[in-house]
Amino acid sequence: MPDQLDPQSPPTLPGGRRLRSAAAILAGIVAGIVTSLGADTALRAAGVFAPLGQSMPDSLFLLAAAHRTLFGVACSWLTARLAPQRPMAHALILGALGFVVAIAGAAVTWDKGRDFGPKWYPLALVVLAMPQSWLGGKLGELQLRPARP
Repeated sequence: MPDQLDPQSPPTLPGGRRLRSAAAILAGIVAGIVTSLGADTALRAAGVFAPLGQSMPDSLFLLAAAHRTLFGVACSWLTARLAPQRPMAHALILGALGFVVAIAGAAVTWDKGRDFGPKWYPLALVVLAMPQSWLGGKLGELQLRPARP
């Protein structure tokens, strides 16, 4: 946070920090959507995932959960790094948003059949939302910490 009494500090505009906070969280959201959809599309194109509307074996849903978890860590790290202050709080806000979306996804797809995967898959996304965000936030904090002499 810039010191307003320090003439070397850049001036801050009212709301500028809020805008940067929102932008950091939005960057994490966009990165999460792009990476998840991109990976799914690439895996379908490569013949690893079944085409949309067709069932897949549980093992492929494990792969989907794994790549979504890794992307969740990376997106939370990105959010933490872009945050103007309190990087962990920003990463956890991203995680809370992911948690809500995962719950909504689980509710909408729960009884829709095997095309939407096994019952454990949406539950795994709900359970992993906050831990992956905490880990990404922690990695971001560690990189932002000044090096010890």
